[in-house]
Amino acid sequence: MQRYILYRIAAFPFLLLGVATISFLITHLTQADPLSSIISERQMNNPEVVAAAKARWGLDRSLPEQYVAYVRNLVTGDMGTSFRTKRPVLTDIAERLPATLELVFSAMIFGSLSGILLGVIAARYQGRPLDYAARFFAVLGAAVPVFWSGLLLLYLFSVKLGWIPGPGRLDARSSPPDFVTGMYTIDALIAGDFRAFGSALHHLLLPAFVLGWSVMGIISRLVRASMLDALGQDYIRAARAKGAGEVRVLMRHALPNAMIPTLTIIGYSFAYLITGAVLTETIFAWPGIGSYAVDSARTLDYPAIIGITLVGASAFLLASLATDVAYAFANPRIEFS
Repeated sequence: MQRYILYRIAAFPFLLLGVATISFLITHLTQADPLSSIISERQMNNPEVVAAAKARWGLDRSLPEQYVAYVRNLVTGDMGTSFRTKRPVLTDIAERLPATLELVFSAMIFGSLSGILLGVIAARYQGRPLDYAARFFAVLGAAVPVFWSGLLLLYLFSVKLGWIPGPGRLDARSSPPDFVTGMYTIDALIAGDFRAFGSALHHLLLPAFVLGWSVMGIISRLVRASMLDALGQDYIRAARAKGAGEVRVLMRHALPNAMIPTLTIIGYSFAYLITGAVLTETIFAWPGIGSYAVDSARTLDYPAIIGITLVGASAFLLASLATDVAYAFANPRIEFS
C-alpha cells in the first residue's frame, strides 16, 4: 500500500504538466485577444500602448517561448500574474479556495449522509410509497439545474419568507473572524466568536443544500441499487435466519458492502464540486474559485484560467488516490499492483 501511494504521488507532477500543457494550448489558440482585458478599448488603437502591454505580459513572444517560460515559472510554484487583478494567481486562488472548500465540505456532508439514508430507506421499502418518495426527491435533485433551484430557493426562503439571509458569507454587521483556515465557521469557533459563527452558518445553509442536493440524488440511487443487490445475497439470508434484527442486517451487513461502489461517486463528486460550484457561487455571491473562474473566463485571463484548471486537476488526482485507499480499507480483498 505504501509503495502504491508513493508511486501515485510521484506521477502527480507529470500528470499536472500534461494538464497545464493542454490548457495552455487551448487558451492561447483561441481567436480572442487577451489584450482587451489588459488595456482599454480606446488604448487598443494606440500601437505604442499595445506594444508595451505585449512586452509587459510576454505576449510579444512566440507560442513555444511563452510555453517554456510558463513551465519554468510553474516548476518554481509561480502560476503567473492575473491579467485582471494584477496579482499572483496563486495568491488569488489561496484567498478564495477556503471559501469553496467550506461550501463543498458542507455540501458533501449533507449530500452524502442524506443520499445514503434515502438509498437505504428506498431499498428497505422497495415498491412502497417511501421508496417512490425517496426516489422522486433524489431524481428531482439530480435533474433540476442548479441555477434554477438556487434562484427559486433563494427567492422563496430569503425574499419571500425571510428565513435565510441573502447572498454572501456573513451579515453586513458581522466582521470576519481572524484568519486561521479561511473557513468562517471553523475560524469563528476557534476564536470563540459565536455571533460570527451563527451568521456564517446561516449563510452557508442554503448554498450547501442546493449544491449537495444534486450529489444526494446520484448517491441515493447508487446506494439503493447496491443495497438491493446486497439484500439478495446468501449472507443476508443467513443473518436473518440467525435472528438478527432488520436494522442490524441493513446497517451492519448490507450497507458496508453497498458502500464500496458508492465511495467512487463520493470521491469524484467532491473533486468535481471544487471547480464545479460555479453556478452556486455566482447565484449566492460566494467568493470562491468558482466565481473567480467565471470572472477570469469573461476577461480572457489566461494565467488565472490555467491556474484554476490545475487546481481542479489536483483535486481529481487526490480524490482518485483517496478513493483507492478507501477501497482497500472497505474491502481488504482488494490488492494494488
